[in-house]
Amino acid sequence: MQIINISEFRANVLKYLEKANAGEQISVTTNGKLLATINPPVQQREHAKKQLKELAAGAKIHDVVGPVDCEWDALS
Repeated sequence: MQIINISEFRANVLKYLEKANAGEQISVTTNGKLLATINPPVQQREHAKKQLKELAAGAKIHDVVGPVDCEWDALS
């Protein structure tokens, strides 16, 4: 993680955003106090795939097109 002062960040904002896009985490400070942390962007496609795999691991597959007038196992 790289720590930079706000004035350095303002002067080179594009450079630091490109670094963040490449995977680097950047913390921006002023007078020694943390203002913000810039994280790499979340890869939405990979994140969604991971969530679906986690969901599938615990999912139960049953007849979802059966008659609606019977009681489902999930409701009991």
